[in-house]
Amino acid sequence: MSATPAATVSAPGASPVIAVQDLTTRFGTQLVHEHLDLDVPRGAILGVVGGSGTGKSVLLRTIIGLRRPDAGHVHLLGEDVYATSTMQRIAVERRIGVLFQDGALFSSMTVAENICVPLLEHTALGARDARRLATLKIALAGLPQDARDKYPSELSGGMRKRAALARALALDPEILFLDEPTSGLDPITAAGFDRLLRTLRDALGLTVYMNTHDLDSIHTVCDRVAVLADRRVLVAADLATVERYDHPWVQDYFRGPRGRTAGAAYADAAQEA
Repeated sequence: MSATPAATVSAPGASPVIAVQDLTTRFGTQLVHEHLDLDVPRGAILGVVGGSGTGKSVLLRTIIGLRRPDAGHVHLLGEDVYATSTMQRIAVERRIGVLFQDGALFSSMTVAENICVPLLEHTALGARDARRLATLKIALAGLPQDARDKYPSELSGGMRKRAALARALALDPEILFLDEPTSGLDPITAAGFDRLLRTLRDALGLTVYMNTHDLDSIHTVCDRVAVLADRRVLVAADLATVERYDHPWVQDYFRGPRGRTAGAAYADAAQEA
């Protein structure tokens, strides 16, 4: 697992930037989350894992304010997301960036125009200055400048992910939420995205909340891992601690053939480094 600069992660006892308390989520009679708790310290890259149907995306949407829980509290950057004023909630939303699973780029807009949307909506920038800032965000996300005037349909899958990342970074967020950012990418492109994510965290002091099933990402970029199963977070800790957790799904996931392969590959790479 990647080492984290001490200055990046919250000191022991510091208030978490994300705090979920006693959360319950239902869809009709289906109980998705029950008495779920989760804290995320400032500066961490948290990988949230769990089987299909465990509600990883639902939890992310609940944390960022897109779906009100049936019970419990969500504190984001010190604010109770569902018990605050509209103005306070908008202020918090300006301090986070979100990359949805499919990128969610506007298909009728170019990359630059997509990035300009939050800049024009949430700042006093004019169109020219917003476009200049969009150009900087494109470079920050590792995209070539000729991608600026292309439409999402003209980009590869990896480039669309980076374009969506550039838009998520538009307002200089403190927390970055990513929903399966490497899903559908080839291994080389996914590894490049992981390296970029770690570089951005270290350079910008971001906290990253990432839903993922990518074992390579978990080993190479995550400081902490949270396992979602049995309608709650079973364990949230460093990878070595999580791998030892006594639960059938955890052991199958991390100690199964693919988990062992990813762990061995990371160990080999660490030795070479």
